[in-house]
Amino acid sequence: MADLFRAVDLTGVLGNALLGGVVARREKLDPVGFAALAVLSGLGGGMIRDTLLQHGTPVALTDYAYLLTAVAGAAIAFAFRVEGRVWNWVWPVVDALALGCWAATGAHKTLAVGLGWLAALLLGTISAVGGGAARDIVMRRVPGIFGGNTLYATCALAASGVLVCFNYRNHPTAGLLVGTLTGTVLCWLAQRRGWMLPAVGAWSPATLFSQRPSRRARPGAHDTEEDFEDGC
Repeated sequence: MADLFRAVDLTGVLGNALLGGVVARREKLDPVGFAALAVLSGLGGGMIRDTLLQHGTPVALTDYAYLLTAVAGAAIAFAFRVEGRVWNWVWPVVDALALGCWAATGAHKTLAVGLGWLAALLLGTISAVGGGAARDIVMRRVPGIFGGNTLYATCALAASGVLVCFNYRNHPTAGLLVGTLTGTVLCWLAQRRGWMLPAVGAWSPATLFSQRPSRRARPGAHDTEEDFEDGC
């Protein structure tokens, strides 16, 4: 089981490192910029979590496979233009699977060091979305998880919540599996069906009762690689 989750973890690191490289290419950065954005995207969330837990050195610094995988993603994105039909089909699946895995394992690690359910929800979510948010901040952009994109942090929170519930019922292994599956399915469906949280204006009574609901986003309506950068 540990080997399976590690494989999913590293796959997510590679996918998000490639995405960091895509952003670096769009901004015409040099190799250092590619490496920095790839490491932030692929490893940032886990490193933030491990630093806040203060329970040993961050895994990315003790298991070299993680850092090497992120650097490999940067090298691939620097050498080749990562785009097209294959990327647009594979990336949402890898991203959704990584989100579910990172959120569930982040919540699990938080509970394992003796913290409570609220900390587990917070750090599980940070594990999944922290890297992308850090990348956006470095690029002087509003993090995509703050709105205007399909559900992302919400899916991570749901995955963390499932893990916490199973853990309190003394089924941690089942919680890891079901939590990962929950986050993966919700994230993938949100991308396919255009699910997103309403912006602040949509909560007003005038908006809720005087306007017709907007048309639902066409499933799979992602025209460019920018559509896959983040969710909310």
